[in-house]
Amino acid sequence: MVLLPDNDYTIESAIRLAADAFQRHELHYGHGTDSAEHEASWLILSSMGLSPAIAPDYGQSLTRAQVDACNALLDRRISERIPAAYLTGQAWFAGHPFLSDERALVPRSPLAEFITEDFFGILDSIESPRILDLCTGGGCIAIACALARLDSLVDASDLSADALALAAENVQLHGLQGRVNLLEGSLFEPVSERYSLIISNPPYVDAADIAAMPSEFSHEPMMGLAAGEDGLDLVRIMLREAADYLEPEGVLVVEVGNSGEALEDAYPQLDFGWLQFAQGGHGVFLLTRDELLALKE
Repeated sequence: MVLLPDNDYTIESAIRLAADAFQRHELHYGHGTDSAEHEASWLILSSMGLSPAIAPDYGQSLTRAQVDACNALLDRRISERIPAAYLTGQAWFAGHPFLSDERALVPRSPLAEFITEDFFGILDSIESPRILDLCTGGGCIAIACALARLDSLVDASDLSADALALAAENVQLHGLQGRVNLLEGSLFEPVSERYSLIISNPPYVDAADIAAMPSEFSHEPMMGLAAGEDGLDLVRIMLREAADYLEPEGVLVVEVGNSGEALEDAYPQLDFGWLQFAQGGHGVFLLTRDELLALKE
């Protein structure tokens, strides 16, 4: 019990006490938050029925029922190491809310900045672009793309039927049934179109990092994380096949995180265009169709 039921708390004091408890128990952050304070704020505001995306009145007092609701979430966060997004059932990505549960990874990719910053200009000259999101999981990247480019059509593929069921709920949440098409299958297997942009946050965690992951990651589907000894099992397929599904001026944008060094070692002939992010994040490359075709020669 983090908050004593017979004490008076404001939102500010409750967040401070919860953050102190998180630090004492050495929780891991990174599933949508980056600090004990941010995580505590998310859980406490959610338990009170308030949006974590809107700054509250930090002097507001908690009722006894709200203290009990806070304790229920805070205690599970500490004892079970469940990410906050799974406890609340909601995550935020690219400025939009999404349903989140253990059917898919918690959205947290730096690709959010790429999408919200007009795709860094690469689609500026293209009318009504077609976009493909590979390994879509809960559909957050695909949906964010559709919301950022209202003239786009987006396909999203995933091997997991459970993840696609969550993605379908998120598509419905945002009213995009007519513009985001979900495809079940591995990578390009269910795909038949050509695209201006193929984007992906695939499994890319190598074996060493999988073995060292904090407990919080054990609640996520392992098929969304692990990608072989060097983390490149799926990326190799993308590099080999993506050109066949790109328009002549199309590009491939893929997040590989800490496996970026292994990728450059594996493909020394490729000049990966590593994207730079003002809001933090790394390990996202861009390759044109021509560069991908040259790889086949």
